[in-house]
Amino acid sequence: MKQVSLNIGQLVQHKLFGYRGVIYDVDAEFQLSEAWYEQMAKSRPPKDEPWYRVLVDGSDYETYVAQCNLEPDESDQPIENPYIDALFTHFTGNRYIAGDIN
Repeated sequence: MKQVSLNIGQLVQHKLFGYRGVIYDVDAEFQLSEAWYEQMAKSRPPKDEPWYRVLVDGSDYETYVAQCNLEPDESDQPIENPYIDALFTHFTGNRYIAGDIN
């Protein structure tokens, strides 16, 4: 199993599809259904590495992405997504700070 190398609140970019986003959750390994994997994970990334839930910039979408398909986004530009305020308290200029989840 690979070590988690990205963090909640970190800005990322998808290596294959180019979209930007912010990580809001991480699973140590793939946690969705086999049917989802077969339909959505076209590049067949490893299931035994970290997978991230990412809010996509410029949309109301979220994605579930394998670590091997993400890289840090160094643009320092905030993410435009309607769910940002529900998950994070503020943007520091290069990352989001998560709010308290009770």
